[in-house]
Formats: sequence, C-alpha cells, structure tokens
Amino acid sequence: MPDTQPVRQIELSYALGRQSTGGAIHHPLLDLLQAVRDEGSISGAARRLGQSYRHAWGELKRWEAELGRGLVVWERGQAARLSPFGEKLLWAERQAQARLAPQIEALQAGLEQVFAVAFDDRAHVLTLFASHDDALPLLREHAASLGTLHLDVRFCGSVDAIAALNEGRCVLAGFHVPPSPAAGTLAQRTYEPLLQPGLHKVIGFARRRQGLAVAPGNPLGLRSLADVATLGARYVNRARGAGTRVLADQLRAEAALSEAAITGWDREEPSHAAVVQAVLSGQADAGLAIEAAARRRGLDFVPLLEEDYYLVCLKSALEQPPVVALREVLQQDAWQQRLQTLPGYEARRSGEVLSLRRELPWWRLRAKR
Repeated sequence: MPDTQPVRQIELSYALGRQSTGGAIHHPLLDLLQAVRDEGSISGAARRLGQSYRHAWGELKRWEAELGRGLVVWERGQAARLSPFGEKLLWAERQAQARLAPQIEALQAGLEQVFAVAFDDRAHVLTLFASHDDALPLLREHAASLGTLHLDVRFCGSVDAIAALNEGRCVLAGFHVPPSPAAGTLAQRTYEPLLQPGLHKVIGFARRRQGLAVAPGNPLGLRSLADVATLGARYVNRARGAGTRVLADQLRAEAALSEAAITGWDREEPSHAAVVQAVLSGQADAGLAIEAAARRRGLDFVPLLEEDYYLVCLKSALEQPPVVALREVLQQDAWQQRLQTLPGYEARRSGEVLSLRRELPWWRLRAKR
C-alpha cells in the first residue's frame, strides 16, 4: 500500500502597510529558502532578509521539525544548498504563484478597496439586520456606488432582526407588516412586545406586494390560502420568526384554517428565494413570497396584499451620521426610481422618520380606551 502522508493545511493572511507586495502571497519560510538558494549560505540569506544568523538558523530548524523533513544540506567547505524537499517546496510555491496570480491580484485589489473605506473619514458603515427583501441588496449596491455609505446587511427573520437591534448587535432592523395592522392581530402580538414608542424610531423604506408564487399559468387556479387548502395543493412555508410567516399565520387564521388543513404547512424554507425555488422545482405548488422574487424566476404571482417595509432604530441612533446618511440616500429621486424597477415595489415615504403610534396604531388605540 502507498504511504499515506498527512494533509498539510494552507492558511492565508494579509498585511496592512504603506508599501505594496506586488500582489504576491509571501511565506517567510519560502523567502528564507529562496535566499539560501541564491546566496549559498545561511549567513548570506540572513543578511539579505535583514535577520540575524541565529534567527535564520533557528527558523530553519523549527520548520524542519514542523514538516518532518530536512530543508538545507550543510557540507564542510561547501556552500549550503537546499535539500530535494526544499527544492520541491520552492517549485510548488512558484507553480502556485503562476497559476493563481490573477486571482491573488483580484483578491488584493478587493481587500484594498474594502479597507480604503476604513481609512476614509467621509465613509460610513451601517450594520442592518433585516427580514429577507429584494430591495435591500439593491440599496446596498446603490449606496456603495455613491462612495460614502456601506451597508453591512445580515438577513434573518423580522423578529430576530428587531431582537438583534434591542440587544445592541446592529444599528438598524428591517421588518414588514400590512398597512395599519389592526389591534388584536398576530402582527400586534408579535411586534408590540419588541417595539416601544419613545425608545424606537421607524424610518419609511418601501411598500411591496406579497402573494402566492405559483407555476407559470397557475395550473391549479389558486387565488387564496383557502384555495390551497380546498384543492389539496402542496404549500411551502417560511420559518417561524420570519415576517412572512407571521403574515401567513394571520391569513390562515382569517380564513379559519387549521395548520393541518394545508398540505405542507410544516415544510419551512429560510427565504423568499428558497420558497420560489421549491415551487419552480415542482416540490411545491404554492408558497407565500414577494412578487419580485417570483417574477425573477419566471413564476406566476397571485397578489394577496400590500405591506409596508420599515427600518427601525433606537432613538439615540437616529441622528448618528451613518443613519442620517442612509436617510438622505433613501429620499433621493435616484434611489426611489431604482427601487420602482423591482416588480411589486414602490417608494413610500422613503427615508422619512415616521410616527410609531401612527404606523402601528396599537398604542394609540389603547390610549383612547
């Protein structure tokens, strides 16, 4: 049987400095081996690299112990030379550099571009946890093109996003509800414990359409969740904690349907895109999703309702420069026109600071009692 050699793990790192390395990835051992090969002695290699002889010699011995192979051959009265294994290491490094040079250069350029933001006093970075949405990646791209605002978007359920905001893990959270959701609805029971007038501030973002993503031509003629139950269509759901799952549970309750009445109600997917893919692949007949996600993959869409997508922050963050910069971007015509290129989306008071009591009127209604 052939000898089994342990797999050597490669770890990459990078350095921040004023001088460029020319796009190459350097390893100190390979630099030392190359210097020994060129200079013919450890002392010469040490001088070339600006090291002491003791340090260079110690590094060679350390790496020989680590790799379990000899790296340099010393013979009295002769120049130091690399062992066959040392020569193969240099050969492997040259091969890797030659093959990966374009990718390494692209990676270096990308890193330099990203870190340039950190050194640009005019640029802002804003962390946003948000319910899955097609407009947010578009906003991230649009804001980045302006050069002064960079959005760090993390997608999760609406409930998880607001929880992250309240725990200090992000500056903004994105969630969505039907316009002026009535008191006593599941939306109230879900979001009222998480949001508090005077502590939280909501910012208008968009209005979008939700409905059933169905196969092209809507072969089953589905028009509602009630149709899904009556016709025995296979449904695909969103996970608990997602804003769309809250909406689906509310629609099911309004139709007086039990979970068991809908085939596949317990099948859960993590995003609109995953729901659409399940329908597209024939694994499901319908699923609640935003129109943009369904249209993008060529599915038909049965609109059920419009909803408002909000951004929320703590009051203390409202006037912080990154949040102010975002509000300015949202209010620009260029962004609002770009938003409306997405099917089912329209700008609605984008960037405006809205009254939490007016948009989610549960507290206002309670005050009138």
